Amino acid sequence: MNLKKIIELANGHLLTPQTNINIEINGGYGADLMSDVLAFSQPNSVLLTGLTNPQVVRTAQMAEFHAIIFVRGKQPQAETLLIAAQENIPLISSPFGMFELSGRLHQAGLPSFESNESN
Repeated sequence: MNLKKIIELANGHLLTPQTNINIEINGGYGADLMSDVLAFSQPNSVLLTGLTNPQVVRTAQMAEFHAIIFVRGKQPQAETLLIAAQENIPLISSPFGMFELSGRLHQAGLPSFESNESN
C-alpha cells in the first residue's frame, strides 16, 4: 500500500515534508516497546507507536521500517524530527489510538507484519 494512502486512512499529518511519501509499504506493526520492535517486526513496514523520542527513529532504521506513525496525536521531540529528516524516514501524527489505527489499516488491506513468534 502506498504511504500516501496510509496517511489518508490515518487522518495523518506529515511531520517531515521533505521525505518521500510515494513509497510502498508492505505491512504494519504497532508497539511501544522498542525491544519488541526489534524482536518481532518485519522490514518494509510502517511502525505505529506512542513513543516520540529519538530512539524510535534509530530502532526503525535498524528494523528497516519505511515510516513511523505517532498515535493519539503525539508530536515528536525536535531531535526526533532532525534524525528522521537526516535518515529520510517519514514521520506522521495520527489522531487515532493504536488499536483504532491498526484496525483501520488492516481493514483497508495492509497486512500485519508482526511475526508469529512468541516469547
